[in-house]
Amino acid sequence: MDETLAELQEMMGEGGTREIYTEKVIDHAANARNMGRPERCDGRASFTGPCGDTMEIWIGVKDGILKQARFVTDGCLATIACGSMVTELAGDKLVLEAMEIGQSDVLDALDGLPVDNEHCALLAVTTLKLAVSDYLAKMEEPWRKDYERP
Repeated sequence: MDETLAELQEMMGEGGTREIYTEKVIDHAANARNMGRPERCDGRASFTGPCGDTMEIWIGVKDGILKQARFVTDGCLATIACGSMVTELAGDKLVLEAMEIGQSDVLDALDGLPVDNEHCALLAVTTLKLAVSDYLAKMEEPWRKDYERP
């Protein structure tokens, strides 16, 4: 995260970031919500997008409601902002409602991204959907949970 903050400060010093990214993107990149590995999880997924950025998302579910979503990424500031936003959008939703979150929902919530960064939102929602799918698979085969690490 320190590298990203340094990258963000460097870009802002040049005046470029505020012209390229919305205030919400800058806020979520600099102050990412729900970033970091949880102590426990009910579903997890890791996905690498075509740009090479990888995101990992863990979810915690109670009574069919997604109570916690956390993420890490090795991606750029737009990827961090998208991971932060998708975990916020998923919070307190029914598991199947979280599966309905799409790329446009993340883009709208961030007030948009440059076209070259829109794939970051797709990376975030794809990883979330894979984490929810992992949770649903564990519900059908509970023994799988005993063989995984968070």
